[in-house]
Amino acid sequence: MLGINQLKTAALLGLLSGILVLAGYYLIGNEQGLYLGLIFAAITSFSSWYFSDQAALAAYRAQPLTRNQAPELYDLVNDLSQKAQIPMPKIFIVPTKTPNAFATGRDPNHAAIAVTEGILQLLSPDELSGVLAHELTHIKNRDTLTQAVAGTIAGAITFVGRILSLGALYGPVTQDNRRGGNPFGLLFLIILAPISATLIQLAISRTREFSADRGSAEITQNPIALANALQKLETIGKQIPMNGNPAFEPLLIMNSFSGEGIQGLFRTHPSTEERVIRLTQIAKELGASNSNSFAKA
Repeated sequence: MLGINQLKTAALLGLLSGILVLAGYYLIGNEQGLYLGLIFAAITSFSSWYFSDQAALAAYRAQPLTRNQAPELYDLVNDLSQKAQIPMPKIFIVPTKTPNAFATGRDPNHAAIAVTEGILQLLSPDELSGVLAHELTHIKNRDTLTQAVAGTIAGAITFVGRILSLGALYGPVTQDNRRGGNPFGLLFLIILAPISATLIQLAISRTREFSADRGSAEITQNPIALANALQKLETIGKQIPMNGNPAFEPLLIMNSFSGEGIQGLFRTHPSTEERVIRLTQIAKELGASNSNSFAKA
C-alpha cells in the first residue's frame, strides 16, 4: 500500500509540473516559457521548503516545550522516534483547546512536532501514541517537502493564470508577435488549470495522510488506537475549530471540514470514516501476520 501511495504522489506531482510547463509555454510563446516556469517553481519551492517549519509554527503560535515541562510526552516521542528510526524532533505546544497536531521541518534532522493543549487533555496514552507516530511518519517520508513542492507549483500555476487573464482581451502574444492562439487553451489556463492544480494538491495531501496512518500502525502495532483518536478529534474539532492560516491545514492530522460528494474533492484530508475503515483493515492484517508468526514459532 505504501508503494502505491508513493506512486500516486509521484504521478500527481508530475501532472502538476506538466500543467506548469504548459502554462509557462503558453505565457511566453516558446521554449523560454518552459524554462522560466521551471526556474520559478524551483526557487519558490526551495524557499517554502526551507522556511516551512518556521512559518507553520508561527501561524499557530506554537511555543517550544522543554523536557522539564512534559517529561512523559518527551519520553513517548523519543521511544516512538527510535521505533521509526529517525532523530527525535523538537516538540512544540500550541495554546488552544482544539485537539490537533502537526509535523513540520525540511528533513528528519530539522523536524518538529507540535501538539495542542486540547489533544493532550483529550486522548489516552495509546491514542496519543498513534497520533504522534502518524506525525513521525510524515517526517520519515519527507511529506513536508512533498507538500511544499505541490503547494508552490499549484501557486505558480494560479499566478500564471492570473497573468494570462489580464491579457485575455488581447489574446496571447508570442515572441514573434503572433496574437490569437487556441481560445480553449487560454480558457483552460485561466480558469481550469488553477482549479485543477488545487484539486491535485489536495489529492496529494489526502494520499500522504493514508501513508502516514499506515506508518503509525506499523510503528505502534495498534491501528485501532489511532482510529479511535481520529474519531475523537473529528467530533471535538467540529465544536472547537482550529484557527490559523488555511495554507497550513494540510499539515494538521485532522481537518474538520466534512464535505461530501463533489465537495469532498476540496478536502485536505480523507474522510475520517474512510481512514477508520482502512485502519481497521490494517489491524486485521497485523492480527493475521502475528498469528502466522506464532504458528511458525
